[in-house]
Amino acid sequence: MSFAIALSGINAINAELDTISNNIANSGTAGFKAGRANFASMYAGTQATGAEVSSITQSIEEGGSVTSTGRSMDAAISGRGFFVSRDASGTMVYSRVGMFSVDKDGAVIDGSGRKVQGYAAVEGSTALGALGDLTVPNGQIAANASDTLKYVSNLSRDWTVPTITPFNPADPLTFNSSNVTPVYDSLGTKHTVTQYFVKTGTNAIDVHYTFDGAAVATTQSLTFDTNGVLTSPTAPVSLNLGTPTGANALTVAIDYAGTTQYAGESVPTVNSANGYASGTLISTALEEDGSVMAQYSNGQKKRVGTVALAAFPSEGALTPVSDTSWVASTASGEALLFAAGTGMTGKLTTGSIEQSNVDMTGELVGLMSAQRNYQANTKVLSTENEMMQSLMQAV
Repeated sequence: MSFAIALSGINAINAELDTISNNIANSGTAGFKAGRANFASMYAGTQATGAEVSSITQSIEEGGSVTSTGRSMDAAISGRGFFVSRDASGTMVYSRVGMFSVDKDGAVIDGSGRKVQGYAAVEGSTALGALGDLTVPNGQIAANASDTLKYVSNLSRDWTVPTITPFNPADPLTFNSSNVTPVYDSLGTKHTVTQYFVKTGTNAIDVHYTFDGAAVATTQSLTFDTNGVLTSPTAPVSLNLGTPTGANALTVAIDYAGTTQYAGESVPTVNSANGYASGTLISTALEEDGSVMAQYSNGQKKRVGTVALAAFPSEGALTPVSDTSWVASTASGEALLFAAGTGMTGKLTTGSIEQSNVDMTGELVGLMSAQRNYQANTKVLSTENEMMQSLMQAV
């Protein structure tokens, strides 16, 4: 019986060595979670029969260190959760390795080429759309015509009424100041709106406009109180700029709220219109809430989807598979899906990846302990063998 008991010990230690060696081999593997072999005694009724490895405990809840990569599509999970990908067979796999990219077809893929799962963007809303393969539109985004213009400035109290009249945009002696604002039509063509400020009285200034150098019929009067605060207009001024060639009619509402008339310099603090030209995709980046942001050549950023994170009722019962991943099991329960930072999942640390959580010092100590135990069990075998030889010689 002692032969069988010692042999069971050797077999159990071999299984422990498999776990230790796998941990050591993956000490540099991003997102890897160390395992621990758990020994249990064996009995046949009341008779001891040795030892076995009854289970392998995964240290999934223990996070690895986070290393900065600076790469815009890398991310580590701060807290619970797994990234979700769909492999070529349609199986959902779960991983802590956040190394993503966009393939030639616009699909967001993980480091193993599997399609990352997430929520589609909903146009004009922050709500999460349908769950599925994340994709990034790789064509051009349409132009957006300007329809609002915000202008805030101090129009100097020290200005004097021009002595040369009437107003002439070509003659700087007929106005006190001017400013140019770029605007865009429905085709994305860039135009310019120029405002010319002409002091007409103590607390009154007229604004004349040109569009691409051509005069606009509208003239707007700005009035101020004795404290230099704008009193009129109280609402945005609608400016009809005509119809650019091939585009829709262009009308811009100019908001002067916040404009003042104080002594000193005339200093614009806000001078911008909305709208933009069409643009092509130049890059993508992840944000801490899991949003996939597309950057376009026209300077626009657009959320095109949100990476999904999965949590499980029993994470330790997940079944490990290749490519530093897991699949759900009956014991783990079904995946519960959330956006990053919601529900049971943590936020993302972008531009970083999670390293292996293997404690190399602990593994080496375990290796020495396993070696000692192995030698002790082999000593039992050799002692038993010597005893049997002595017995046979005595017969």
